[in-house]
Amino acid sequence: MPLSATLKSLIRSAWDDGYPLLVATTGPLGPNIAPKGSMIAYDDEHLAWWERSKKGVLDNLGHDRRVCIMYANFKAQRDGVLESGFIRFFGQVELIESGPVHQKIFSLLLPREQTHVGADTGIGALVHIERALDARGKQIM
Repeated sequence: MPLSATLKSLIRSAWDDGYPLLVATTGPLGPNIAPKGSMIAYDDEHLAWWERSKKGVLDNLGHDRRVCIMYANFKAQRDGVLESGFIRFFGQVELIESGPVHQKIFSLLLPREQTHVGADTGIGALVHIERALDARGKQIM
């Protein structure tokens, strides 16, 4: 089941709406959870973000490419837009430093992310979603 148009739209506006997506990674220094304001739905089966901080998340991804991306928006649940206000996406990250996919990720970013400090040297992080679960463990993808 691909990402719905509704979910793609909610992800696109998540940061501005006050519901940022969080990326969880693990590595030699332990777990790390970081907000990603540049998170986008790349297509029906991928999420992506623009990695510009190049700190804990990138260090961990150098050791383990598995991630869990969390989206929590209980207002969307209360408003009947989402069945569950809590979604976890599980997948593997491919880090892309140049080329057409790198350029496409950048082109899909909101303007504030394209002009943010460090955007010019950012790395595209493309996540193939292997599964997505709601708060009750129901598979949505």
